[in-house]
Amino acid sequence: MKILFIADIVGEPGRQVLKHRLPDLIKKEGPDFIIANAENSAGGKGLTGTIANELFEQGINVLTMGNHTFDRKEIQDIIEDRRILRPANYPPSVPGNGWNIYELPRSIKIAVINMMGRVYLPDIDCPFRKANELLEKISLETKNIFVDFHAEITSEKIAFGWFLDGRASAVIGTHTHVPTADERILDQGTAYLTDSGMTGPRDGIIGMDREIIIKKYLTGIPHHFVVAKGQTVIQGCIVAIDHITGKAISIKRYSVEG
Repeated sequence: MKILFIADIVGEPGRQVLKHRLPDLIKKEGPDFIIANAENSAGGKGLTGTIANELFEQGINVLTMGNHTFDRKEIQDIIEDRRILRPANYPPSVPGNGWNIYELPRSIKIAVINMMGRVYLPDIDCPFRKANELLEKISLETKNIFVDFHAEITSEKIAFGWFLDGRASAVIGTHTHVPTADERILDQGTAYLTDSGMTGPRDGIIGMDREIIIKKYLTGIPHHFVVAKGQTVIQGCIVAIDHITGKAISIKRYSVEG
């Protein structure tokens, strides 16, 4: 089973590069399932129903989120859609779903979990303990488990990868928008990547207009961020999983310019 993961989609430039490049990527790689992080897809922050439908129409099966999940009020209209996952370690009273199990042809099942780190991000429930709780339940139904870990610092992500080694098929990092070069299969068969990168403007600063960001650093004064323009890129990774054992067979990064 081959999973195509699309790194954080940033605004309209990210959506446009998907329209142009995703069909070729699908044709080349032949994925069985496509997951994309969409928490920045609406103007750089959040997700709307219109944009979610646009992404689903391109063949994406599941949209994961992160710390910008609730930045737009429109999310309330779609948050219960089982194809849209917000971090599972939000408190129990928060609307939406943090994980789900999806059925592929030949009765193959894959679980997708969205989880968020706590260092320099909202202080929500512990992702380590929540993952333990979920895996105990999910593993009874499928061994194929893909985790999008939306977190800031590398050490928290690496620790989470080792914590889930052998219990998840893949632990793929999102949030920083800067791809790391540490993809590997851990000792017990979990595919791991600290950060999968970004889908959107290549020459901004993590997708935002670079002049605004530089001005903020020069002055120390907050500024309204605007999604950058110019050359675009689609980034992410492709994970092959043995659907019988749930162990990863391979992982590779990709970066395709628009």
